[in-house]
Amino acid sequence: MSTTQTTESPRTRARESAVREVAQEVAAATALREAAAAGAFGTGSTRSGGVVPGAFAGGVPGGSADSDRATGFPPAGEIPTQELLQVFRPVFARIAARAVAREQDHELPFECFGWLNALRFGALTLPVARGGYGATLAQTVELLVELAAADSSVAHVYRSHLGFLASLGAGEADVWFPRIAAGETVGNAATERSGAALGTAATSLARSEQGGSWELNGTKYYSTGSIFSDWIQVTAQIPGQQARSHALVGSDWEGVEMVDDWDGFGQQLTGTGTTHFRGVVVPAENVRNRDGRSTQETAVFQLVLLSVEAGIAGAAATAAVDLVRARTRGFNTGNGAVTREDPQVLQRVGELSAQAAAARAIVLQAAREVDAAVGVLGQEPRITDPEELTNACELAVAQAHVVVPGLVKDVTDGIFDVLGASAVSCSKALDRFWRNARTVATHNPVIYKARIVGDHRVNGTPMFGVNAIGEVRGSATS
Repeated sequence: MSTTQTTESPRTRARESAVREVAQEVAAATALREAAAAGAFGTGSTRSGGVVPGAFAGGVPGGSADSDRATGFPPAGEIPTQELLQVFRPVFARIAARAVAREQDHELPFECFGWLNALRFGALTLPVARGGYGATLAQTVELLVELAAADSSVAHVYRSHLGFLASLGAGEADVWFPRIAAGETVGNAATERSGAALGTAATSLARSEQGGSWELNGTKYYSTGSIFSDWIQVTAQIPGQQARSHALVGSDWEGVEMVDDWDGFGQQLTGTGTTHFRGVVVPAENVRNRDGRSTQETAVFQLVLLSVEAGIAGAAATAAVDLVRARTRGFNTGNGAVTREDPQVLQRVGELSAQAAAARAIVLQAAREVDAAVGVLGQEPRITDPEELTNACELAVAQAHVVVPGLVKDVTDGIFDVLGASAVSCSKALDRFWRNARTVATHNPVIYKARIVGDHRVNGTPMFGVNAIGEVRGSATS
């Protein structure tokens, strides 16, 4: 599928019909934001947040000398988690209803994003005063886990969007917050198959002959979410500069072409395909010159992926429960009872349930750690030193990354332990849990995370702030 400059794209059609289809949910969401803006919720104790920094990093939860840093966080006037869930769960249920059919038919979920954008799901972390829901990352993770349980591809797409929001400075927020509050989203085009050296990009951003603007040229792959998004953040190289820059371009601008050619065996509906940029004119104000450092941005990128994995595990464990409960066939080597009463089967289901719950709890705790370090989106972070802030965010998320993928893999494989040969029927599509979780886990190799964590804890080596991939020059295979 190729999407180029059309006035009636699938994204446009989905957005136009979504407001009618989820009018009741949109009204509830609007009322919720208005109530929050009026300060109706106070500092509600039902919110997730305010964890003591260091609790997940090896300290004792609730007993740190740093506890004063969390005092008063989150601020008053924001929305309790349960209220957010009540608004979004009906749409999550809509998304779940056809998730298997979409996967089997390779139907890109434009409709799902139309519903979510109508409810301004992408504005979860925006402050209430700026048109958002004022959600902490921990709250956002709770919703992402439920969304991923409904459809992991849909939840995955918000990775780039939420990471972009986390990277915005105060001046940039003034430009982008109104767009996000209006329901617009941001996709990603960073990785290439160009042969560019590690840490560089072949995609070029050069001064245009049309004064005051730039011209963008290049081809990207792994453009997750861009085909569903209003904007694309494109990683590019300005000639003569060592650090990579970013160009923010409209997904329907002249010269932008997106192709749904992702051939991975999992997460097949994320729009993770090729994007071509051919002479795209980029206004000067849409070019971001980054210094190569990061604070919470890359941690948020990975936190979204971990949320997706936790959601997949939860959905797989629930599928195991439902299928065991309904199963009437059994084995003569079993324990002489119907499957739902077989003690060995029940033990295994209990183990899968516990592993899924553990994965969710670990990801939530990592999100609370990042919240405690960062504070409120659009304001100065609670930890002001950039290296210290990066370390706090990366450590919490990297430690979760060491553990969570293994738990999720065990769950998505273990569901077949409690079922018979009928479980492998393509009509059930139970393999999608393993395929999707395994695909998500490849984004940042787990084998490196434990070493990075250990090196930081033992030697104080700074955590990586910006991740990159590319050709390693001078290698034997280059």
